[in-house]
Amino acid sequence: MLIKNISLLYGVELTYIQNTNVRISGKNIEQIGVKITPKKNEIVLDCEGILMMPGLINSHTHIGDSIAKDIGIDSDVEEKIHPVSGFKQKVLKNSTKSHLTSFIKNSCISMMKKGITSFIDFREGGLDGVSLLKNSSTDIPIRSIILGRAEYYQDVQSIKKNTPIPPYHIQHIQNLLMNCDGLGISGPNEFSNSALTSFAKTTKIRAIHSAETEESNQISKKITGKTETQRALLVKPNFLVHMTYASKKDLAMAVRNKASIVVCPRANGSLAEGIPDVDLMLEAGCNVAIGTDNVMINSPDVFREMDYLWKVSMGMKKKRLEAKDILKMATTNASNILGKKIGVVQNNKIADCIFIEKHSIDLEPMHNPHASIVQRASENTIRAVMYEGEIVYGKI
Repeated sequence: MLIKNISLLYGVELTYIQNTNVRISGKNIEQIGVKITPKKNEIVLDCEGILMMPGLINSHTHIGDSIAKDIGIDSDVEEKIHPVSGFKQKVLKNSTKSHLTSFIKNSCISMMKKGITSFIDFREGGLDGVSLLKNSSTDIPIRSIILGRAEYYQDVQSIKKNTPIPPYHIQHIQNLLMNCDGLGISGPNEFSNSALTSFAKTTKIRAIHSAETEESNQISKKITGKTETQRALLVKPNFLVHMTYASKKDLAMAVRNKASIVVCPRANGSLAEGIPDVDLMLEAGCNVAIGTDNVMINSPDVFREMDYLWKVSMGMKKKRLEAKDILKMATTNASNILGKKIGVVQNNKIADCIFIEKHSIDLEPMHNPHASIVQRASENTIRAVMYEGEIVYGKI
């Protein structure tokens, strides 16, 4: 397939190119340049007036709770989503698989239509939870990166005694990892240092919630004398989720340990738990990506997430962030977490792309493409979505 006369957000820096041609071969982007000519019998699409950009990556979701939208909206964070006692867990346990499957499918379709071509899900429920998500999303053209959860938690005394994970649960974790892409760990306050170190020995993706609330940070210091982030880094995570109350020292430690950060600003805002200091994270040299978190409290819409983060950050800090930096969080920065084959429009990368209608009533005139996408783009401005080299939604 040859796509002609397309505008482009190119490479890891999302450089704007006004007009070029792109050849797609199989699942990959084969060639980009103004001098590409059609091959014999090649499909040629003239895309004058369209902007091609990387497919969005939603770097933190819990879509298993799609059945529980807006339940207990006035409850606090612990009442809602505590991994053991939260009423989210009660709703999931009391819901049939068929109902859970139906609403998970809806969330996957919703994300795909909003230009999300990949998402990273913290999948509760052990092997059953992993299987549920796999079965729900298998026929939908979206890439699910599933981080399973070992349904094992330790109490305060076990943490103080530094109790290791029992052999039975170690075996359960090993079985879990044979069926998913890695571990999505609830948080350091549920585990001893010994347990956290055990997680670090696994070989797939490792991620953990950290410093989401002031209270969780205080609990960590009270029980162990360490910040949540200090203890979360014992996991040697590929990325830390939230970091809403991470200190400058915490962020420096994350950089030294090569741990990326995934922020979920609308979820934090909806839970009345503050807004992550992305400006401070970027100053520290962190690789920052973005996610939408639990569907029960937030819609899985990365366009809305970027718009919210850009404006609320500037409103609170009275310092302007670059729109391109926000857009990179949903594309190329997330690509760094996932092996750099997706989230970038470049030769030899997987062809996951969004085609934006530049003349959309909400975007025209597009004087600053990065700002226009971050604060004005939506599902309504998408002409088409491409997944692994095929148009799976819309038409160009």
